[in-house]
Amino acid sequence: MTRTRGRRLGIDVGAVRVGVAMCDPDGILATPVETVPRGDRDDGDEPAVRRIAELVAEHDVVGVVLGLPRNLRGEDGPAARAAREFATALQAGLDVPVEFTDERMTTVVATRQLAGRGVKGRRQRAVVDQAAAVQILQGWLDAGR
Repeated sequence: MTRTRGRRLGIDVGAVRVGVAMCDPDGILATPVETVPRGDRDDGDEPAVRRIAELVAEHDVVGVVLGLPRNLRGEDGPAARAAREFATALQAGLDVPVEFTDERMTTVVATRQLAGRGVKGRRQRAVVDQAAAVQILQGWLDAGR
C-alpha cells in the first residue's frame, strides 16, 4: 500500500484526556503535540473533536491514526468501544480519513519511559497521553515502511 505524503496525527483516547502526536510530512518521526481534555456529560466529545479538527486544518494533516486499545487477547473491551465511538464523532467532524491501529500497552510503555527519565506524578499525568500518542503514531509509521 502506498501512503500519501503528508502530516498525520496520532490519537490516544483516554477516559479523561486525548493525547495528540504528529509526524513530519515524510512520515519518519512522530512528536508530541498536546493533551486535549475530553468533554463532560453535557457536551460529550465535541470540544475534543473541535480541537483536533483545528489541529488538522492548522497543520494540513492528511490523515488521523487512532489507537484501538484491545485487550491482550485482541478483543474489544470497554476502552476499545469508547475509542470507536470517539472515532465516529471525529470522522464526522473531519475531512480526512481516520484509521485504527493496535495500541495494546502503549500507555504502559509511555509511563515506563517517562518514569525512566524521572518524570513522575502530576508532571507524568500531564504528558503520558501525548507520549502514548507518539507510540501509536510511530508504530503505525514504522509498520508502513
